[in-house]
Amino acid sequence: MTTETHPGTDFTEAGFDTSEGRVFTVSGQDWDTLTEELSDHADERIVVNMGPQHPSTHGVLRLILELEGETVTEARCGIGYLHTGIEKNLEYRTWTQGTTFVTRMDYLAPLFNEATYCFGVERLLDIEDDIPEKAQVLRVLLMELNRISSHLVCLATGGMELGALTVMTCGFRERELVLDLFELITGLRMNHAYVRPGGVAQDLPDGALEEIRDFITLMKKRLPEYAALCNANPIFKGRLVGVGHLDLEGCLALGLSGPVLRSTGYPWDLRKTQPYCGYEDYDFDVITWDTCDAYGRFRIRLAEMWESLRIVEQATDRLAGLVGAPVMVADKKIAWPAQLAVGSDGLGNSLDHIRHIMGESMEALIHHFKLVTEGFRVPAGQAYAAIEGPRGELGAHVVSDGGTRPFRVHFRDPSFTNLQATSVMSEGGMIADVIVAIASIDPVMGGVDR
Repeated sequence: MTTETHPGTDFTEAGFDTSEGRVFTVSGQDWDTLTEELSDHADERIVVNMGPQHPSTHGVLRLILELEGETVTEARCGIGYLHTGIEKNLEYRTWTQGTTFVTRMDYLAPLFNEATYCFGVERLLDIEDDIPEKAQVLRVLLMELNRISSHLVCLATGGMELGALTVMTCGFRERELVLDLFELITGLRMNHAYVRPGGVAQDLPDGALEEIRDFITLMKKRLPEYAALCNANPIFKGRLVGVGHLDLEGCLALGLSGPVLRSTGYPWDLRKTQPYCGYEDYDFDVITWDTCDAYGRFRIRLAEMWESLRIVEQATDRLAGLVGAPVMVADKKIAWPAQLAVGSDGLGNSLDHIRHIMGESMEALIHHFKLVTEGFRVPAGQAYAAIEGPRGELGAHVVSDGGTRPFRVHFRDPSFTNLQATSVMSEGGMIADVIVAIASIDPVMGGVDR
């Protein structure tokens, strides 16, 4: 119980009066002390802050909950606790350097951030049709692996928040396998900067296709575990069925997308409705559900991992026939070097690669230096590119003034948009169901506070 003196307030045993009403400070005292005081103010609201340090708020989301008993009468979101200024920082870096920033926004879907940004830049450069086939297939492969890893974190953290710790341990166990593939292909587990304007940073290393095929085989054995643990589990269903309800009309009014929208039965998936990156050539289904609740969103994400696995398998088969194919556009005025060779110490470029760059010609060396330090120019204009991320429509609005750096880049992040549903999903329900509703939205605050 607090003992500090509040200027201008009438402090009593557990609460004190302010200009906004009576405030109660709960800090470890006997609960009876508080309830006795509350009995005299039963008609007044109780406002509780959930977060921004709460482990169930998926980062640093703050929820302001107004309660009547254990029923939530009002729920509001407080954001901005993780603001990184990434969009502003992009204006001070070259177009290629921008990928190292955008990959850090939604940190569970870094490759999607990179891809949508590069699609926008390529649209301004008018080179969308010049991107090599292998680069497009590699982008699809990595995005679908990333979709699997993102959904695994959603199911793992959601299970942990409900007390289903076995789901959590399984989810992170499988995610480690995906991160191992990312490290093998891109060199990093997160924040890859692998997708670049014009293609990708480098080709697949030796043995990568075999590792991907081993992962596919193992995941086909592991994914059924989640269905066996959760799908018909009466405790699990009791926490999810009917919770966080939001119908199609509400989703359309708020501009929601992703699993939240598809849980209403509406098959909106940009990979099918507005194909990009060659998705029209892959065989997969758009997963929907018809319950409009948290349980439907869980089932959708579980089934979407199977569909992503199908796409990964098809992409792997295509890459087997593209050995040695280019992974970057041929235009040397845009393309950063994509066929790098690692030095014998495992750090930096090999001496042979450096000799190759320096031995071509003085003009080539100067151009290489200017390309890396100054960057290429992008024609003035603006473009919007949207893709289907793990949480819904992820879009990048890219504006150029004709220089070597972006004039403005703004992202339409689905976590930010989907958080609008928090109040609709939570109000009228129990305070324990707020956790389930937020988990079913699957917000990532790195994408909200850009």
